[in-house]
Amino acid sequence: MREQLKMATGVLHRVCGGLGRAKSRAQSAGQLVVSSRGFATSSSRNGQDSWFKSLFVRKVDPRKDAHANLLTKNEESNLYKIQFHNVKPECLDAYNKLCEEVLPSIHADKYYPCELVGTWNTWYGEQDQAVHLWRYRGGYPALTDVMNKLKQNKEFTEYRKERGKMLMSRRNQLLLEFSFWNEPIPREGPNIYELRSYQLRPGTMIEWGNYWARAIRFRQHNSEAVGGFFSQIGNLYMVHHLWAYKDLQSREDTRSGAWQQEGWDEVVYYTVPLIQHMDSRIMIPTKASPLK
Repeated sequence: MREQLKMATGVLHRVCGGLGRAKSRAQSAGQLVVSSRGFATSSSRNGQDSWFKSLFVRKVDPRKDAHANLLTKNEESNLYKIQFHNVKPECLDAYNKLCEEVLPSIHADKYYPCELVGTWNTWYGEQDQAVHLWRYRGGYPALTDVMNKLKQNKEFTEYRKERGKMLMSRRNQLLLEFSFWNEPIPREGPNIYELRSYQLRPGTMIEWGNYWARAIRFRQHNSEAVGGFFSQIGNLYMVHHLWAYKDLQSREDTRSGAWQQEGWDEVVYYTVPLIQHMDSRIMIPTKASPLK
């Protein structure tokens, strides 16, 4: 609550000139009055609550179509699956070796309409964690086709059995890619990767997309933008931004440089209130990863 009050104070300072004129109108209408001592309420406390909440919830025009259709590349039908595997610490090396033996063969076999975009171990963030990102060209039918074919693959069945012995937990999400982001393609290394994940407030995905459609140009100068995705199944209203850097100092320099560009501060100012929770993982590609 303290952080929200600080944010509200910043908003009030930015619009203080307009509030002076609004004060007299508000007094005559029996609405909220802002004084030097703080907030004074009218006879209706609900009016104050609604006004205060409006500082943090942006108004978005009503839409007549699903978010997926408004935010994705309509000419393509790529579906992505991201997997998070929490590995027993003593099994991480064996787990990586097992994945290196099996996953590239699925990636290379045209019989399966899927591609391994990248596979990593988390360096900073959740420890002893593996992250895999798959792309299914053809959307949900391609995903179903791959799942049915892998059920008949004895090598993959054995891989899942051995993998299960090494895991403490696992989860996944199905994602679509934002239309204004790059499509992830293999790149040479060595690189480190940052996966920044944002849990948005329900109802704010379109607004997030509108801001980032303009903001992405601020983050293209060093080719650091790899891919941007939003969830369809799993944790909903979840956004993932994937970035590549040469090292941690390159990451720091690139992110600091964005603040020197006019307009980046405005993007941050308006998108932060849309976020409920966020976290960052620094990840190292494994030998099997097309993103080196």
